[in-house]
Amino acid sequence: MPRLVMKFGGTSVATVERIHNVARHVKREIAAGYDVAVVVSAMSGKTNELVAWCKEAARLHDMREYDAVVASGEQVTSGLLAIALQAQGVAARSWQGWQTPVLTDASHGAARIMSIEPEGIIEGFGRKETAVVAGFQGIHKPSGRITTLGRGGSDTSAVALAAAIGAERCDIYTDVDGVYTTDPRVVSKARRMDRIAFEEMLEMASLGAKVMQVRSVELALKHDMPTYVRSSFDDPDDPRPGTLICREEDIMESQVVTGVAFSRDEAQITLRRVIDKPGVAASVFMPLAEAGINVDMIVQTISDDSMTDMTFTVAASDFDRARALLEKAKGEIGFAALAGAKDVAKVSVVGVGMRSHAGVAAKGFRALAEKGVNIRAISTSEIKFSVLIDAAYTELAVRTLHTLYGLDGED
Repeated sequence: MPRLVMKFGGTSVATVERIHNVARHVKREIAAGYDVAVVVSAMSGKTNELVAWCKEAARLHDMREYDAVVASGEQVTSGLLAIALQAQGVAARSWQGWQTPVLTDASHGAARIMSIEPEGIIEGFGRKETAVVAGFQGIHKPSGRITTLGRGGSDTSAVALAAAIGAERCDIYTDVDGVYTTDPRVVSKARRMDRIAFEEMLEMASLGAKVMQVRSVELALKHDMPTYVRSSFDDPDDPRPGTLICREEDIMESQVVTGVAFSRDEAQITLRRVIDKPGVAASVFMPLAEAGINVDMIVQTISDDSMTDMTFTVAASDFDRARALLEKAKGEIGFAALAGAKDVAKVSVVGVGMRSHAGVAAKGFRALAEKGVNIRAISTSEIKFSVLIDAAYTELAVRTLHTLYGLDGED
């Protein structure tokens, strides 16, 4: 029988009533002829509550014990859903990360999946038993300690499990009915897409779209795993199709631009009058990399007197730490002054069609200029361009670009 992985997020399992609704979705797919493995998150708000308890117990706490605490949220949900399925006449059992097992590295709080050994789950399929797997968690085999995968880790668990069991596809159920051309709360004319390429979804997720976690999209791309984003709040007897994330060649005709993403979690740092010499960029960015601070947009302006200004962005949450590291390394780097700003946002335009069409970015820059939006920095790749702007202009910029590239649907 074909195999299917269904993943349900925290809002989908927020109450026992919603868990019973999830069970109906699962039962529908079993009736359609699938062997089903379900991956669940903790009930909405529970992980935050568990994290708060850890911080209350000790501000600086052992991350191994932190993982033992926060992983319990998914354990509760997996047991409750197994009970709900049994109540609806479906043979089911719960599986924790260490039971599957999901093998990870030892990076507690942000572990990476090394492999999954799903033989027990597959044997259960032979007994017509549905597996309900606790997402977000695994085990570091050498130490025998529970690990967690970081925020959004249940998406990663689901795609990795789908690849491990040879599933036909992976369905990610959430509180939206698919992937939209941009955030519908910002642009009322945003449209749900029927399909989106893996590469486009990866860019959208990394640039601020909250529908799927970045690592889960990376895994789907790596394993060529067709992945649907669907709504758990649809009628289980008449669900909508959602959005399929798939190979570019599986999309009959793609637009030049697929979507517009944005992120307000940005901060800008500018180093003034840096001595322009070999190795200066390494002296700036190596300390940040060693501290786990990701740098995104980089702009360097060189003057005639062998001095340069260097501007780049980091996550707003890393701003103070990055600034302190650079001030500490001021003597080695050799800059005159450091300026920073947190009131900035990144707006990005994504589309695989940009590979074969010239002038897409220039058209966007002109449209923003006509609206009085000043661009602080620009970064590009083969299928996207991003601009850094003042945060106050975020919604104006998103709406302008969304309309410009023909993404508006019916209001």
